[in-house]
Amino acid sequence: MSSELNPLDAAFIPVPACWICGGRHFKPYHRLVFELSAFRDQHPGLHAYSGKSLWLRRCRTCGFAQPEAMPSLPNYYDLLYDQLWGEAWMHTEFDSGYKDLIFNTILKDLESRVTAEPRSILDIGAHVGRFIHLAAGRGWKAEGIELNPRTCAFAVQRTGLTVHRLNAHQLAAKGHSYDAVTLIDVLEHIPEPVAIMANAFGLLKPGGWFAIKVPHGRTQWIKEIIHEKFSRNYRATLADNLVHVNHFSGGSLRRALLSVGFDKVHLAVGAPECPPLSPADGVLKRVTLAGRKATYDLMAALPGEISVPFGLHLQAYARKPK
Repeated sequence: MSSELNPLDAAFIPVPACWICGGRHFKPYHRLVFELSAFRDQHPGLHAYSGKSLWLRRCRTCGFAQPEAMPSLPNYYDLLYDQLWGEAWMHTEFDSGYKDLIFNTILKDLESRVTAEPRSILDIGAHVGRFIHLAAGRGWKAEGIELNPRTCAFAVQRTGLTVHRLNAHQLAAKGHSYDAVTLIDVLEHIPEPVAIMANAFGLLKPGGWFAIKVPHGRTQWIKEIIHEKFSRNYRATLADNLVHVNHFSGGSLRRALLSVGFDKVHLAVGAPECPPLSPADGVLKRVTLAGRKATYDLMAALPGEISVPFGLHLQAYARKPK
């Protein structure tokens, strides 16, 4: 009998240890669901997972949360993100500016840390290139990494900047190094996250700075539970399809960065997405957006790291020692 995996078996491989601290004591707290019917024809192996479910478990040692098991389907995430982005959609993603508050906040904070010019920066997971476009406009020598061929090609064409279709480890092996490296709304999608943090460390010059933004695992869960409790026909969707596979607390994010070798770790509340308003938008959307921005401004103004446990997003900066 062949020992090869059948991609239609929809099997799982247990994850016995915490990806951050190696602990083996967990508290299950959320049941995630797979719904992949959109891939019925494109990737039948993915579709076979529809209807399956897993526990999301929080490590009792460091507070990090991860799934109890991972799909055994080879290249699960490559298939999941094998999306044929349309040209119009990519233009909208680039032009809308809904992440500009996030991007400009990170660039401003990095500029206070990387003071010598010229300054170089690499954005891992550059998507359509909006961040590197803004960075270049502020005087950075900006490059990106983007593995999706469509968004990579679009980013190059739209920005005129260098966007590599290599992973971070391959780029570091080629001798590239930068004054700053960013990982913005990316790490939550990548299993075993310490490895990519280590790759980012390898891409930095001594004394260079790493900026990372991720959802705050615990507060995102609380938000979803409240939404479910007070909304009709809504189910908490914290990690369906394992789109978000890592769920950081402030402490576990700090621990991961220190384990890689970074120092001077600083945690802060992360800025929210702020979609631009149109004349057709109603009062509810306007009030919601204003409230989101005001809440962030209030928490960001608090001293030290007091605001971190209450933010929906975590922002961290860490230095590669000189």
